[in-house]
Amino acid sequence: MKRKRVALVFLVALLTLSATKPYVKQVYDGDTFALSTGEQVRYIGVGAPEIDHQGNKSDFLAHEARDANAKLVQSKQVRLEFDQERNDHHGRLLAYVLLENGDMVNELLVRKGLAHVLPTPPNLKHFHLLLDTQRRAMAERVGIWRKEPERPESYYIGNSASYRFHRPGCTFTFARALSGRHRVRFDSAFKAYWEGYSPCRQCKP
Repeated sequence: MKRKRVALVFLVALLTLSATKPYVKQVYDGDTFALSTGEQVRYIGVGAPEIDHQGNKSDFLAHEARDANAKLVQSKQVRLEFDQERNDHHGRLLAYVLLENGDMVNELLVRKGLAHVLPTPPNLKHFHLLLDTQRRAMAERVGIWRKEPERPESYYIGNSASYRFHRPGCTFTFARALSGRHRVRFDSAFKAYWEGYSPCRQCKP
């Protein structure tokens, strides 16, 4: 009888502990969500198409990316793996998000072509894994890789220090003042993405 009581107490404690574990309460878009604790999480190393929450035009497949993200994590308990920096300048947690089966959501979204690699030095722990995954998606032309770039340029300028690439006429400071040591030239946006570079948010190449 005493053993049964101990076992029952242990089971109740285990269930209570499980119930208090944080879970994904709200998915905002393809690369951010909120935990039940109130903390916001930003997927590190990837960027999903932007949703315009003001009612204007959103990026290509932005809503599909949010729906895919929600299907993977909504109301589920996930494990967060951190890199060199734990938070971004908005105070959000920067994390590789792992499902119970060990799959990394960051990688799954890139594989579906619903996010692109977005390196954020010094947080490059899984950069090569994500880039290899992106190259497969690019080769198969899935998701965002089905769409040709708008207003293509004859070439693009990359910054090897920040892993960003720009239109040649970009007025963004890093494009104008980019030193020869970090300056990389790409014949196309596709080649820049292939090497793991992410587009400038100002000139939107």
